[in-house]
Amino acid sequence: MILTVFRSRLRPDAGEAYRAWAEEIETLARRQPGFVSVKTFAAVDGERVTLAEFETEADVSHWREQARHREAQRLGRERFYDEYRVQVCEVFRDYSFTRPQDTRTSASAPTEKRDPAGETH
Repeated sequence: MILTVFRSRLRPDAGEAYRAWAEEIETLARRQPGFVSVKTFAAVDGERVTLAEFETEADVSHWREQARHREAQRLGRERFYDEYRVQVCEVFRDYSFTRPQDTRTSASAPTEKRDPAGETH
């Protein structure tokens, strides 16, 4: 598994043109051979992080060179980003935990207690 970490800061004027391109490029990435997943997060300080997973390094290379993606990269440098950084990483370990379905709701539901005066605690 190959993980690409794309960290960026948008220009203040990136606006709707950026959003349209980002949506198109994500849709295109999802159709690429070897695509596994993609998620984007935004921090309070304005930094954005996109995590994209592909099966192999060859899949990532193919995606990097895809014509429409190359156009988006050019526009990103010219119009959309103040800065960005790309890190391509090989995943050495991958493990997870998922709480069993039957305990999810009971463990996460808050309990409310009221005293005799009707005050909530």
